[in-house]
Amino acid sequence: MSKTGLIISREYFTRVRKKSFLLTTILVPIVIVAFYAAIIMITIKGGTDETKLAIIDEAGLFTDSLLSQQKTIKASVIKNETEASFTPKYKDQGYQAFLYVPATNFDSTKNLVVHSASSLSLTNSFAIEKLVNKAIENKRLINRGIDPEVFKSISANVKIENTIDSKDGSKKGSAGIAYAVSFLCGILIYMMMIIYGTQVMRGVMEEKTNRIAEVIVSSVKPFQLMLGKIIGIGAVGLTQFAIWIILMGILTSVIPLLVPGLAEQVGAAAAAGSTAGKDMNMLATITTGISSLPIAKILFLFMFYFLAGYLTYASLFAAIGSVVSDDQQEAQQLVFPVLMPIIVGFVIMTQSINNPHSSLAVFGSLFPLTSPIVMMGRITYDIPMWQLIVSMLLLVGSFLFFTWITGKIYRTGILMYGKKPSWKEMLKWAFMKN
Repeated sequence: MSKTGLIISREYFTRVRKKSFLLTTILVPIVIVAFYAAIIMITIKGGTDETKLAIIDEAGLFTDSLLSQQKTIKASVIKNETEASFTPKYKDQGYQAFLYVPATNFDSTKNLVVHSASSLSLTNSFAIEKLVNKAIENKRLINRGIDPEVFKSISANVKIENTIDSKDGSKKGSAGIAYAVSFLCGILIYMMMIIYGTQVMRGVMEEKTNRIAEVIVSSVKPFQLMLGKIIGIGAVGLTQFAIWIILMGILTSVIPLLVPGLAEQVGAAAAAGSTAGKDMNMLATITTGISSLPIAKILFLFMFYFLAGYLTYASLFAAIGSVVSDDQQEAQQLVFPVLMPIIVGFVIMTQSINNPHSSLAVFGSLFPLTSPIVMMGRITYDIPMWQLIVSMLLLVGSFLFFTWITGKIYRTGILMYGKKPSWKEMLKWAFMKN
């Protein structure tokens, strides 16, 4: 095996054998899947609870048909009571709240009073407001000689469905899912470049502080040492990411086996029109939206931009680690200019998701120091092929250029101790002939 290969192997296996790596890699997908499984179960089990509401309706506002349509509130009209007489009774009769509707003209806005033993939940407050507004709307229609059922039949409630026309046929798309996938890919690239790039810098700093580098460079060239460290740590990141995808896929398929009857409960909740049913319908919408995306293309471009972006920035982080010792303040001062393009790329990415074909989005996805993040923000949209090709070529060229430059800085800085060099001195090292 070549010397660079030995360094890659050492960096890779040293990190993947750590308990922290194993725990993080295995526990993260388990926790995520368990969290969402718990949400589904809690939603299904807790979605059938109803709040008992008493109504003293002196205005004759509510009808039996309107009250029977409520799913989360079980409302009952109380007869032969007043607000003053019923206030001390409603809790003993099993009601969580009661609504008092005085005899008044509802052609003008009127605030109503809801009595409760404690503050109403946000869900119940919205549900009661919706019930009251619907009743007032029906009352006003009747006062004007309009049948509420006729008005309901002519009211428009049109929803826009996105159909994606592709070579494989038409598919239903979802703007929300496209937005979420683009943002998730962008933020993953953003986080992984910072996390693993910082690991490269700290690894170089540790070897320099412990004087291990002096021993290693007696056997290998400094450039080989830097390249081996960068590739080794990058392989750790890819391994962790691959394990996460596999484990989450396995765990997601195992949930129906661990929870028998889940599909039947979901179907029953959806048929009942409860909150759980709405959540399950949303889950179906998410599944349909994801299936409409070019998953293979997204995965390929994600891997490419992660690798090329990581290699570009990791070389810069390695150069910084080679010129500082264990002084964290020195490292932070030098690393800030390297972090700035990453942060700017993230900011442009948040704008590109909403307007993927703007001049700012195109510039950000072509400029090599921001393209790994910004291009991920546009990945679910129809990006012209020439932009993808130019972006990839510029990023690869940038990686080769920065690796050459930082390799020369690394070669000089790894064996220098004492005074912290300035950026001006580091640039001199980069362009020295020898």
